[in-house]
Amino acid sequence: MDLSSFLKTSNMILTFIMLDCLLARNIDATIHEPGFSGPIENVTAPLGREAILACTVHNLSTYKVAWLRVDTQTILTIHTHVISRSRRVGVTHSDQRTWFLHIRELRETDRGWYMCQINTDPMKSQLGYLDIVVPPDILDRGTSADQTVREGASISLTCAATGSPHPQITWRREHSKPIVGSDGLQVTSLEGPVLNISRVTRQHAGAYLCIASNGVPPTVSKRIMLTVEFPPVIVIRNQLVGAALGSDLVIECETEAYPKPVSYWSRESGEIVPIGGSLEPQKISGSYRSVLRLPIRRVTSADYGTYKCVSKNSLGDTEGSIKLYLIQKLNIVAGKASDITPFGTQDHSQSETDVCLKPVNNFIDCQ
Repeated sequence: MDLSSFLKTSNMILTFIMLDCLLARNIDATIHEPGFSGPIENVTAPLGREAILACTVHNLSTYKVAWLRVDTQTILTIHTHVISRSRRVGVTHSDQRTWFLHIRELRETDRGWYMCQINTDPMKSQLGYLDIVVPPDILDRGTSADQTVREGASISLTCAATGSPHPQITWRREHSKPIVGSDGLQVTSLEGPVLNISRVTRQHAGAYLCIASNGVPPTVSKRIMLTVEFPPVIVIRNQLVGAALGSDLVIECETEAYPKPVSYWSRESGEIVPIGGSLEPQKISGSYRSVLRLPIRRVTSADYGTYKCVSKNSLGDTEGSIKLYLIQKLNIVAGKASDITPFGTQDHSQSETDVCLKPVNNFIDCQ
């Protein structure tokens, strides 16, 4: 081999050695360069609590880790120092491998993207999302207050709620009463922010519960009272009542009405029955229904006749009548009977008197 060939071969070998050294140096630098060991896991935390986002790195050496708020481009922490002025923000680390961003007393405004950054050139970063869940809250604005409606009208009850995730609205009736739909079907609950009731009846009256839930405790509810107005209705179960002279009895009628009616007893002449004496009106009231009772003690001939049960409210008035008539007592002659005894045949009269009650002017065969 001549000298020129030897020099060419030597230059080629030297070039290969230099390239190999450079490549090895780049590979070594890449292996030992800072980086992330895994992605940042998204975090979901309830309002008012503490959230912790974790960023895991390797080969940090003299490089620094910083946390930033993406939407506002605000630097929160650099290395172990808190840059943010908020006392709610903090930073900790585990052997400078895992860096934790702490946000205490969470607010809804804390929801968003956060960046973990290594100050290499060019810088390296990755993102994690913080979601804030908020328990439901029923809003006064947009939610029905107590309602009063005329019977036969239609009404819509509304319920507005906030929260994250957005709450689901459920309607129920108090004391597990069924909700009666416009088609007459009865259900224990209905979903949705609006409860529509067509052709309201008194059976719809009562308390309704608007319940808001979104999986974040506590579930909340609001009580909405539905009042149904209607004119008086009177029910009399016995329109003819018989009584003997000197006996005691009670006549009664049932009234339903709202607003609360004025109810009383009157005689056929229109005279209102006063309280006291042998006639003592009594009233047993409920929310819609009242029972009007009139006890009559030691019936006299003046007590016979027609009694009117009268009920009035702002929507109308009505009345029902009961007729009290005389029942006469009749004595039946006791028949004779014969018994055979050791002393012969003995006749005797029935010792007890049988009583037959019959209306005056009516014929009843009591034999």
